[in-house]
Amino acid sequence: MAVINCPACSKKISDKAPTCSHCGLEIANATGDRLSHIRKVNRIQRAQTLLNQSFIAMLLFCAGFLGIFWYDNNQTSWQYLLSMIVCVIGFFSYIITRIRLIIFKRTSKEL
Repeated sequence: MAVINCPACSKKISDKAPTCSHCGLEIANATGDRLSHIRKVNRIQRAQTLLNQSFIAMLLFCAGFLGIFWYDNNQTSWQYLLSMIVCVIGFFSYIITRIRLIIFKRTSKEL
């Protein structure tokens, strides 16, 4: 008995299992078209998740940036410091997420 990845959800299952215990896919009845459709849907969902994370990071950056200008008069306040932290976190999160999205799209083209 070996452990394999489910073709649909990529979680570990037994090679003797008739169905995936995580997503319920009947492995014995799965055709090539069905598996390719499932993989395509999974790639689309992964890309959408990365885009959503990118959007949230951009919102954090914009909120922090607006907070910096809002509390410009008092640069020693905790609101100004919090705005700076949120702006920096949003900026780096956005850059990292966009890099992950580029890498994901390049690997998706190879498949």
